[in-house]
Amino acid sequence: MPQNEREYRILDKDLGRVTHAEHAALASARPMVRLGLALVFIAAAAEFAAAALAGQPALGIMAASVAVAIYLALSIGANDVSNALSPAVGSGAISLGVGLVLVALMDVLGAVMAGGAVTRTLTEGLMGDTMGQGTPTAKMMLAALVGAATWISVATRLNAPVSTTHSVVGAIAGAGIATFGFGAVNWGAMAIIAMGWVVSPIISGLLAALILSSMHHHVLDKDDPIPSGRRWLTALVAATAGLLVAMAAVAFQDLGWRIVAILGLLGAGLGAAYAHVMLGRQIRRDAGQKTALKNLLGVPLVAAALVMGFGHGANDTSNIAAPLTIILQNISDGQSPLLDAQMILLLSGMGIAVGILLFGSRLVSMVGSRITRLNPARALCISLATALTVLAFSLAGLPVSTTHVSVGGVFGVGFYREWRDRQKARKRAPMPDEELRRRHLVRRSHVRTILGAWLITVPVNAALAAALVLGLGL
Repeated sequence: MPQNEREYRILDKDLGRVTHAEHAALASARPMVRLGLALVFIAAAAEFAAAALAGQPALGIMAASVAVAIYLALSIGANDVSNALSPAVGSGAISLGVGLVLVALMDVLGAVMAGGAVTRTLTEGLMGDTMGQGTPTAKMMLAALVGAATWISVATRLNAPVSTTHSVVGAIAGAGIATFGFGAVNWGAMAIIAMGWVVSPIISGLLAALILSSMHHHVLDKDDPIPSGRRWLTALVAATAGLLVAMAAVAFQDLGWRIVAILGLLGAGLGAAYAHVMLGRQIRRDAGQKTALKNLLGVPLVAAALVMGFGHGANDTSNIAAPLTIILQNISDGQSPLLDAQMILLLSGMGIAVGILLFGSRLVSMVGSRITRLNPARALCISLATALTVLAFSLAGLPVSTTHVSVGGVFGVGFYREWRDRQKARKRAPMPDEELRRRHLVRRSHVRTILGAWLITVPVNAALAAALVLGLGL
């Protein structure tokens, strides 16, 4: 293939790798469909038995909710871990077992320390006027959980792209409308959530392009990239660690900006020290032979994986914690809830962590293989951009799709690469019309997939949850 044609297809190859990763996720998740259907059946049986036989509807609602929540937690942990860990494992920077444990731990920390804002959006923000209605509110959220779980199982079985976040948001809205009417949904909050779904991939793309631009300027374009690479990567890890600590401090406790700044600087210092030592060790290990720059990218790839794990826990835990919080609050009969909000976040995060540890290894191995993994430098830019974007939206209390944010990063890196190639070769022959049409079709298909997730997943889940409320009396 001619050189210029290869350059045309840089972005398309990366998008193809993302598609392979999505297909791998669906294939890896299929064995869980049977588990999911079994838990949904258990939920239905528990609700019927407790309400009809024991005369304890609250007990049935709680048992059914826990069963479905377990499935959602395992599914989220199994499917989303590859976004965080695959680049680091694929580069050999960390072993699969250690990586799974660390990302699982960061998911739990993200849930406990920063998961409250998104959970409040999906409870008080989205359906605030329906809170405190007792059993009807609890049944509404049970219908939302069952509807989302059913759609995730069906979509996975049909090899269709699925987003847990979109599924849960749509299901909550549909169940709320069926239970309390159209006025029950805070449509202003729904519009803000939808706007976050549109804006987050764009921000991720811009941030990924900015990181890659800085990498080219300070590292890749240097005659000897190793010394400058060590300095730049150390600074990058320091900035990432500092931002993580500062954001966690802001989310977990309002400590005041002075204390937050001190903690952020302390995190940056520890990150810089760790990166400096580890990068120096890698350079000494390669003494006597040419050090490949990609060998130095392992440390920041691990740092990006940990930050993404934290951000994922902060954002996606709300898909489980929000419905459970409302259910437990509304079956307590005016008494104190069985579990407080912080404990629900902890248990939800632990459920996702169990999904990561039990079911995540297969998908990480598949996505981290040579077939689907990205170039280490581009993977670092995309991983960091995705992690920081998801974490920032989590602090703002907006649920987003980690996968869609990651695809935005892929587009940003690809467009930057193409722009840079054009700047370096202005006199290159114009692109063939056939190539222009091919590129348009390939990229439009990925945008169509994301738009399909927005335009199909939300209304389908809303209809499913509404049907459960109206048809089955949930």
